[in-house]
Amino acid sequence: MRFMNKIKLTEQQIAEIAEYLDAGMTCHYNLKTGKIIFVPDFNHMLYADENDWREELDELDENWDDYFTFEPMTSRESFLVMADFIDTVDDRKLQDRLVNALNRRRPFRNFKWEIDNSGPYRQMWFDYKEKWYIEAVKKQIERHNRRLEENE
Repeated sequence: MRFMNKIKLTEQQIAEIAEYLDAGMTCHYNLKTGKIIFVPDFNHMLYADENDWREELDELDENWDDYFTFEPMTSRESFLVMADFIDTVDDRKLQDRLVNALNRRRPFRNFKWEIDNSGPYRQMWFDYKEKWYIEAVKKQIERHNRRLEENE
């Protein structure tokens, strides 16, 4: 059975998974052992060499049914996080620039440029996004554990 055990992670492990997902890695939790494996998302990290990750990839291939894979935020979810962040910005001019960035072509690139050039708001953005990612990981854990309880 695929979902044999509940996911039990510490706050530190949840934060680590969130950080790796945000960095473009895939995160896999072994439901039997509690081991966590991080590997690049080779579909998006074109420079990553699968040979550098052979041991981890072989482990996943051989024991795929033992692992729960955490999903990164979708583009839509990431866009909503950026839009929600704008409401927390107390600088009206920066708010306007960020709104304009999201309404133009290539919103992610534009938003990143504005944030990277926003002084102290850059760190505020990273902190805000990190909280969202942590909550996204926690929701995945809750869904898995609830599904497991419903099937008992």
